[in-house]
Amino acid sequence: IPNMNMVLSQIVPGLTISMYNFGPQVLKNGNIGCRVQLMSRKNSKEIPLRYESEGIKKIVSILQLLIVVYNKDSVYVHIMHGDITTQAGVNSSNIVSKVGNCVRQYAAQNHYKQADFKKIIHIVDMDGAYAPDSAVIEDVEAVKPVYSVTEIRTANPEGIIGRNARKRESIDRLKSTGQIWKLPYGIYYMSCNLDHALYGKLNSTDEEKEEDAYQFAKKYRNDIPGFLEYIKDSDFAVGPDYKESWEYITEDLHSLERHTNLGLCFDMVECENSNERKK
Repeated sequence: IPNMNMVLSQIVPGLTISMYNFGPQVLKNGNIGCRVQLMSRKNSKEIPLRYESEGIKKIVSILQLLIVVYNKDSVYVHIMHGDITTQAGVNSSNIVSKVGNCVRQYAAQNHYKQADFKKIIHIVDMDGAYAPDSAVIEDVEAVKPVYSVTEIRTANPEGIIGRNARKRESIDRLKSTGQIWKLPYGIYYMSCNLDHALYGKLNSTDEEKEEDAYQFAKKYRNDIPGFLEYIKDSDFAVGPDYKESWEYITEDLHSLERHTNLGLCFDMVECENSNERKK
């Protein structure tokens, strides 16, 4: 947690996480243990981490790992509160400028210049965006979308179909974009979302997301080779190159299935580091 806080406080000024101990309790197996809860603290206000934004909960999973992997360069992380690819008013004609504006705004707020950045790495959830409309099933009890590897159940099928269309339009433009703000740019996906790609779970509760994020970060924080093997060589990793990985995820029901091409990002880093060592 102290290591995470050093990074989090740089990304979101004043933000830290802590652990609240409820004290000794009887566990499900009858043994005595301690129940704890992760807490988020900002501006002297403390709330359970589970009630934080999706962006902050997700970044807890992989932030420290990204920084260690990119240890030769500083990693600046901008958390987008919401999905920029589906925001109202965003389309293929302005999505590149919208992402660029986010980067420029982040730079200005933190007193960075364009020269301080080496590249822009954009990580996005797929959310079944490329699944056919027939995979969106009406279910009056599904107030929030319920995902599986074959369908999306929702009380508002027209809304999800419209969301998917907007997301596809934006992603199609971004995945063919190699530069934003005159900086190298790449977009990498988690499918169906980060929880699915990293933990193999769909439709997790806030409590499960909190626990999974913490346990994942804890498991790999001192095992970067293990993390790289997991993200690059597991059966859900997609390659062998950037273009082909995007061709794959846009076909059939793949954007509902468990996949990620994030490992290609780390392949690129290792190649760059190797080339620099040869100089």
